[in-house]
Amino acid sequence: MKKILAIALVLVMCLSLVACGKDTASSTELSVCLASEPDTLDPALNSAVDGATMVSHLFSGLAKWAQDKDGKLVIVADAVKELVAGVANDDGTVTYTYTLRDGLKWSDGKDVTAGDFVFAWNRAASPALAADYNYMFDVVKGYAEMWETDASGEKFVNPDAKLAVEAVDAKTLKVTLNNAVAYWNELLAFPVYFPVREDVVKNEAWATSPETYVSNGAYTMASWEHDSLITLKKNENYVDADSVKLETLKCYLSDDANNMLTNFQKSDWLMIDDVPTNEMANLAKDYPDEYKVVGQIGTYYVNWNVNESILPKDSKLTGVEAEKAQAEIRAAIGLLFDRQYICDEIGQAGQVPAGSFVAMGMTEPDGSEFYKNAGTSDKFDGYYDAAAVKENYTAAIETLKKYYNWDGAKFTNFPSITYLYNTNDGHKAIGEYLAGALAPIGITMTLENQEWNTFLNTRKNGDYSVARNGWLADYNDPICFLDMWTTVSGNNDIQFGKGAHAKLKMYDLDLTALGYDVKVEDGTWAETYDVLIAKIKGETDNVKRYKMMHIAEDILMSTGCVVPLYYYTDVFMIDDSVEGFFCNPLGYKYFMYCTIAD
Repeated sequence: MKKILAIALVLVMCLSLVACGKDTASSTELSVCLASEPDTLDPALNSAVDGATMVSHLFSGLAKWAQDKDGKLVIVADAVKELVAGVANDDGTVTYTYTLRDGLKWSDGKDVTAGDFVFAWNRAASPALAADYNYMFDVVKGYAEMWETDASGEKFVNPDAKLAVEAVDAKTLKVTLNNAVAYWNELLAFPVYFPVREDVVKNEAWATSPETYVSNGAYTMASWEHDSLITLKKNENYVDADSVKLETLKCYLSDDANNMLTNFQKSDWLMIDDVPTNEMANLAKDYPDEYKVVGQIGTYYVNWNVNESILPKDSKLTGVEAEKAQAEIRAAIGLLFDRQYICDEIGQAGQVPAGSFVAMGMTEPDGSEFYKNAGTSDKFDGYYDAAAVKENYTAAIETLKKYYNWDGAKFTNFPSITYLYNTNDGHKAIGEYLAGALAPIGITMTLENQEWNTFLNTRKNGDYSVARNGWLADYNDPICFLDMWTTVSGNNDIQFGKGAHAKLKMYDLDLTALGYDVKVEDGTWAETYDVLIAKIKGETDNVKRYKMMHIAEDILMSTGCVVPLYYYTDVFMIDDSVEGFFCNPLGYKYFMYCTIAD
């Protein structure tokens, strides 16, 4: 029943919500709380959902998410007159030529030009910026040359390489892709593809203050009281300013779900993007029209740092043999957790226990669900039976006995580990459950929480052992759950292909059955996984492409570094006086068309 409900929610996504009610400020001002202080509001550098929501109000890309007349979510043209079809070239590449709309302006009154997009895309894709989402441009011709390195892997050999994107004139943008890409229009709606202006971003601190923040979207940044409030004001220079109904959007900054709820109940904040876990059942009952649980394509998971040793101190294993053992150990520990308990007792919002990393809601070319075809068993979906708690526990203990001393009740030489999470009652509760599940068998896991900005950078830099994580789809294709784990990806928090892991020759890849001259035995991560992702992105035959994506997930899950816990739902509260609000399955919230009823 829960699976059916979640699938239905994903299909309808977030339609217009709420009707009529009260107002506490004015019908043109809305106070909300999405999260705490954003790590960055530079569209090229942001990698968080709350930041993406704000950036989507501040910038206008070539495409955007919108609702059609029936309330269905669609990708439509934004800064361009139309989302044109690509033209296939003789060499297999595909060229798109876009015409910018008349009247496009930056918030300081200057014209938005095709050259601004050329600059922004090359900046976001560049090794110099090293943006988390640089790899989203790897479908564009020229990206591979930008990131090509010498044999040492440390020096870029084409420092002057650029993407195949050009400004034919001030209003005409031409871009060439390596091949046809089914989700190209969705990429254009993603924040990393938004424009920025070269003279503005020369100031490295440009995105931290309203005095230097120049944007081209529905809103401008009026003020930023750090760790307190970001105020957005309607951009009168925005080409579609007449359609923007909300004059002021006040984004309060907090990671305290109890504080959010208190302010919502006082009607000070009319939308909050988090609620206390222990209040969910009561809120669903007491606020049936304002407590929302909607579909989201995403996975909540635990990830290990692949370069952190978890072998006993006296282990003689080294190199490849050590990593093979640790992959088996990590996978075994993942079997010790009762995912249904986490969903029912902690999540409490219709989450579904996860048996794979690619989330529920992604479909195959034949219409079946990707996650149901993952793994090799015909008895359950995914890589393990999430419902077989007792059987999983027994199997995990037997695996761990191969590497650690067992005294009949617990392990006596498993090294202590630290679980990192960002400040949030729900994340804390899950961490406490995980630690509690491991303690009886002699594994000590201490909890460490960090505020959001610090947490993101600690995880990104690999300065941790085990951490909480979550991933929402960037667009409607399974590859967005898989390409993040390539060596150069800024979202590769596990550190695959980096540090000591870069030199380990232990992975196999055989694509000969799919017509490729690719067969690697005992290759590095870069020689196998990175190559596989590149082949997937260059393949236009969807049947082959999806088969290769399953191979990619097989390799990923074989490392044991990803421990899926559940498939997401999106839980938030919005006052019933707010009309015109919508959200998408990526977790972005849209307020520009909101009005507040009297």
